[in-house]
Amino acid sequence: MANRHDATCVSRYTPHMKLVFIHGAPAAGKLTTAKALLAQTSGRLFDNHAAIDVARTVFDFGAPGFWELVQTVRMSVLDAALEQNLPLLVMTFVYVDPLDLPTFAQFEEIVERRGGQLLPVYLKCSTEEIVRRIGTPDRAARRKMISETGVQQFLDQHAVSPVPRRNCLVLDSEANSAEANALAIVRHFDLS
Repeated sequence: MANRHDATCVSRYTPHMKLVFIHGAPAAGKLTTAKALLAQTSGRLFDNHAAIDVARTVFDFGAPGFWELVQTVRMSVLDAALEQNLPLLVMTFVYVDPLDLPTFAQFEEIVERRGGQLLPVYLKCSTEEIVRRIGTPDRAARRKMISETGVQQFLDQHAVSPVPRRNCLVLDSEANSAEANALAIVRHFDLS
C-alpha cells in the first residue's frame, strides 16, 4: 500500500506570474497607481522609464537604435521575471494605438507562452488634468515629459487608448485616488 504522503501523490501547484500592465497617457498617474497597488499586494515594479533610462545611457532619446534597445530591455526583464516565476510584476506603459500593438503583442506572447497572465489596466484622464499635472518636480527629476505644449501635441497626434483586449480594466485616475484605483485592480483581478 502506498504511503499517502508519497511524493508521487502530492500535487504541487506552482502559481504563474501575473503581469499588471498599467497604461495611459503621460501624467495619467500610472506610476502613482502602480506604487499604490504594490502597497496593497506583494510584487515588484517595472516602470517603463527604467528601460528608457538604460537606452539613454547609450543613445540620445529617439536616435536610431534607441527604441530597439528599450524593447530589448523590456523583453529581457519580462523574460527574467517569468524565468524566476515572480508572482506579480506591475509594469507601466504609454500605449498608443495602433502603433504600440505589435509591442504589446510581444509582451502578451512571452507572458502567455510561460503560462503567466497579462492583466491590462487603462487609466483615463482628461487632457486638461494631464496638462495640469505634467510639470511636477518629480516628473522633471525623472526626465519625463514636462512640457504642457509637448504633451498637448503628443495627445493631439497619438491615440492613447486602452489595449484592445476584453479583459482590460478601465479606471478614471482623475475622479479616483491612486489608492482607490489600486483597490479596484486588486478586487477585479483577485490579487489579494
